[in-house]
Amino acid sequence: MSRWPIRATSTRPGASDRGATRPGAGDRRVARRRGAMVAAALGALAMTALAGCGIRGTAVPVDAGAAPSRASCDAPEGKPTTRPAVRGSATVYLECLSQVQPVDRGERPAGASMSTDPAQVARALLAELRQRPSAAERKAGYGTEVRAGLTVSGPAKGDPDEALRMSSRPEELPSTALAQIICTYASSPATSDADRQVVLGGPDRDDPLRRYACTEALREHPESALSSGTPLS
Repeated sequence: MSRWPIRATSTRPGASDRGATRPGAGDRRVARRRGAMVAAALGALAMTALAGCGIRGTAVPVDAGAAPSRASCDAPEGKPTTRPAVRGSATVYLECLSQVQPVDRGERPAGASMSTDPAQVARALLAELRQRPSAAERKAGYGTEVRAGLTVSGPAKGDPDEALRMSSRPEELPSTALAQIICTYASSPATSDADRQVVLGGPDRDDPLRRYACTEALREHPESALSSGTPLS
């Protein structure tokens, strides 16, 4: 007789079948790998679909920035105006999309007197710059930084003939407002300078005069206006 005990085995029906079909750890790892492969394949298909639509896929969120501006900067056609104008029309420089650009305010009414005095021309144009842009100008994106109350006069005693004195020092004005004034005056009879440069100073006789030019760089970057003047010797 054998000394080793004989282990009893279950004789319940179906016991061996259940043991055979129960998934082990290896089967679970295989299932997880298959799931990961399926997810990767679906991700690749999505990236391909985006590329086909002209959109480059990215693995991280992308800040697309602000919504595009609706400003067109298309100057509206000039219309008759009752405000003072110069030599047939009043062309002023307004701000649009961080630049200063010319806008024609239209022909003067028939019979309006034509001024040739630079100081009077400068006052008329400054009044135009102080005006709130029309509905059509605002729709196109135009605005003005020239504040109400700002005035201009002719040269003080001892100034050159082409000098214009502002009620505020030019360096104290907003840079865009100064760029608007410079370019508006430079393209008008407000300056008699052969190089179309503008001589501006503050209200006091002791305020230094500076010469300004309406360059392309100034029109595109009006923030540089405060440092663009050349001291008048």
